[in-house]
Amino acid sequence: MSDLPASLADFGPAALAAVVVAGYLVVGEPVVGHVLHRRFEGRLRSDPGARRSFYRRLLVLEWGLAVLTFVVWLFAPGVDGGAVGLRWPQEWPGPVTAFVVVVVLLFVVASTRQLRAGALLEMARPARRPGHSPPAHGRHAEPPGQSTLALLPRTDEERRLFTVVGITAGVCEEWLYRGFFLAVVLAVVGGAPSFVLVTVAAVAFGLAHAYQGRAGIVLTGVLGGVMALLYVDTGSLLLPVLLHALIDLRFLLVPASALPVSVHERGEAPGG
Repeated sequence: MSDLPASLADFGPAALAAVVVAGYLVVGEPVVGHVLHRRFEGRLRSDPGARRSFYRRLLVLEWGLAVLTFVVWLFAPGVDGGAVGLRWPQEWPGPVTAFVVVVVLLFVVASTRQLRAGALLEMARPARRPGHSPPAHGRHAEPPGQSTLALLPRTDEERRLFTVVGITAGVCEEWLYRGFFLAVVLAVVGGAPSFVLVTVAAVAFGLAHAYQGRAGIVLTGVLGGVMALLYVDTGSLLLPVLLHALIDLRFLLVPASALPVSVHERGEAPGG
């Protein structure tokens, strides 16, 4: 990836905009994500269309940011498509990256099978303690610390929208956090070794999912690092986009009967 920008001068008149948007991805996106998610949880208590509305907001936000950064890149005369991953892979993943990708794919397959078998319902089943009665609801509350389960689709219409959301996440988030963001980081610091790029991408992507809690930050941070490793290794966003979309779209294989009812939909406080 020798054609990555060497300094902010490569961005020309778009340099300031590039830095501001990159800063938003690290600092602003976690805040916006937290606010939107909390509002979504509140709407779940009374609005049956809350998920569909939330999906549409995600689509507007992600595509809006993607278009904005694309325009910034268009006005960066010294940054060509290869510098932001907009090209075919220059080489296949090396042994280490290929091994990591295989591990991720095995995780996707194994986790999908467990989810389809009702693993989430088992996790949500409350432990029976003396003097405590089981919940009076037909299905169980979501596991503690797993509030993002509320985002998963239940109805056919929600699944159709979620399909678009999953594809959008693969395309837009890889462009934003791998292609555009890492190009700006390299331009600011004047070059950095691959392991630094992978670490920075992992931290930024994990923070963007802060609304998922500590476990979510760690999990998505690892995902972001894997995608950055694949991007750096191949010089292209193509494989990260495909793998990212696959990871998100696997939830479409989980039937609604295998998903616990969100505590927010039941109008309870988490842990209640």
